[in-house]
Amino acid sequence: MSSTTAPSPPSLAAAVPRRVLLVGGTSEIGLAIVRRLSAGGPVRPYLLGRDRMRLEHAAASLGAPETAVEVLDADDLGEHESVIERSFAEADGFDVVVLAVGVLGAQKGIDADHAEALEVMRVNFLGAGSLLLHCLRHMTRRGHGTLVLLSTVGVERPRASNAVYGAAKAGLDALAHGLADATVSSGVRVLVVRPGFVHTRMTAGLPVAPFATTPDAVADATVQAVDGTAPTIWVPGRLRLVFAVLRHLPRAIYRRLPL
Repeated sequence: MSSTTAPSPPSLAAAVPRRVLLVGGTSEIGLAIVRRLSAGGPVRPYLLGRDRMRLEHAAASLGAPETAVEVLDADDLGEHESVIERSFAEADGFDVVVLAVGVLGAQKGIDADHAEALEVMRVNFLGAGSLLLHCLRHMTRRGHGTLVLLSTVGVERPRASNAVYGAAKAGLDALAHGLADATVSSGVRVLVVRPGFVHTRMTAGLPVAPFATTPDAVADATVQAVDGTAPTIWVPGRLRLVFAVLRHLPRAIYRRLPL
């Protein structure tokens, strides 16, 4: 008489989709991160952004049947609290929140259009910082999840060629690191991702910097780090060493570099 062993049922964890909130729902890097997460198991994406048509197109590109979208403008501070609260309530919280909000502009520095410079500072620090605070408050109440903040290597030492953008991002980066320390015992982790030059629609037409990378490469590095313990990653990783040197160069030398 032979006997057979019934196959073990799949684990519950494997069957439950990972709930992912992408703030900046049309970001090429953000969407690449969601796709990379879905390669490791089912995900339930929730996209927030300022253009509904582009959000719906982005949602369709993910191929996840339960993707939700909602309009939210990072520059409309008065709407942040209600939209973030509604998103967390509808999803019953999120396992991963990706904050991919930002605009690139005012590259001429002091000669840039003043209104454009103000927009870059508002969106990249005030708007993104507001969204960071709202998301972290909801996450810490639940005591669960990882918040991924897309920053830039430029925060290490803002350059003359992108002084406005670099300074605004540096403020956001510092805020994220400070809040990470403030919430370290809450069960919520903050992961700051600092890519170098990334080939996207936003950077099209700009001079390509050394060690340029792609949204997919940033996504691969980010997802590998999501379940780890590192507070900050650089993409590509060698940029951490490059900026460790640049950070300490005398200012008179640094300002002469073609950066």
